[in-house]
Amino acid sequence: MKKIVPIALASALLLSACAPKQQEEEEVVQNNETVETTIIPSNQLDVTYYKTLVPYKESAARGAVVSNIYTKYDVAESETSLMRLSQNVFNTEDYYFQEGQFISYDAVYEWLAPLSQKEMGLNPAVPEGMDPTTRAKEAPKYLAHIVEQNYLTKTEDDKVGLGGISIGLAMNSIYYYQKEQYGEYYEEPIPDAKLLEEGKRMANEVVKRLRDMEGVGDVPIMVGLFKQLSRNSIVPGTYMATAVADSGNEQVGEWTTLNEQYVTFPMSNPGDYFRELNTSFRNFKQDIDEYFSNYTSVIGRAFYKDNEAKYLTIEVPVQFFSKAEIIGFTQYLTGVLYSEFPNDLTIEVDIHSINGAEALILKEPDVEEPLVHIYN
Repeated sequence: MKKIVPIALASALLLSACAPKQQEEEEVVQNNETVETTIIPSNQLDVTYYKTLVPYKESAARGAVVSNIYTKYDVAESETSLMRLSQNVFNTEDYYFQEGQFISYDAVYEWLAPLSQKEMGLNPAVPEGMDPTTRAKEAPKYLAHIVEQNYLTKTEDDKVGLGGISIGLAMNSIYYYQKEQYGEYYEEPIPDAKLLEEGKRMANEVVKRLRDMEGVGDVPIMVGLFKQLSRNSIVPGTYMATAVADSGNEQVGEWTTLNEQYVTFPMSNPGDYFRELNTSFRNFKQDIDEYFSNYTSVIGRAFYKDNEAKYLTIEVPVQFFSKAEIIGFTQYLTGVLYSEFPNDLTIEVDIHSINGAEALILKEPDVEEPLVHIYN
């Protein structure tokens, strides 16, 4: 079973006491239109991370994601979870990560357009004269963004070349529209079944277009369908399904349905899957209330996979007036984590004030001693 690495723990892992995997640095030649010398880094944080080649190549569509994805949470999740899911196809020992080099910035926007506006548009055509309300129901913008990631492999002659591609199709779960210019915004929810239907149709078309691009060749192409949440969501969406177009195929194979979800705590009416963790979180919150009278609020965000909690991040905003208070409070919370939460859960606690980050606690499953860091 592959280890799931949460987005929120990225910074914590950089501070981890675990030493990076040491290897000798390699200089190789990258296969493309021009001969380029590139370096394979000597360090790898752990096997859940891909190595990236040096010099780092920026995405051909750099900057487009922030214009097309509503929240910072979905921006990060659509990219990092695609990388995580790619490990099921492209392992981190044999493949190196590179941002997408084939779908350009202009191509992204051309593909996102309605078919009635652009010949390459993937979103449904909007008939001339269709009113906004009817369009919201019959021809909304399903596809919000396209994420491309390239995975390179090393050949026997000390060269690296393209070994695979991963594509994330970010789908809108809500279509926002105006009935008149400068007017009020309205919302039209899009059912998951419709997102899957449209996403699967688009996936085959994207694979076909990639096959026609110079340099792609017959490499495997993985496609994931990402569900983007509302504009004001405080948790990210997740990938709904994945499929792979095997070497040379212009269509993806069988789809794998994913059951992943982010939720916030505390909940007022938790469902069966969330009740136990919600109770633990409320007890944790009560412990904080009893320690400090000037405490304000605490928010938890948990990631569930197949109805089981995999990790929990907790944000604790506080008002401190001395370093001694920070140290004392952090020590107190470290003990509370072990008494209130299950031992098999990864937990990150971020303590911050108006001055910024104050302390970090990282508790790994079945580990007696957590990572604790007090910021200077």
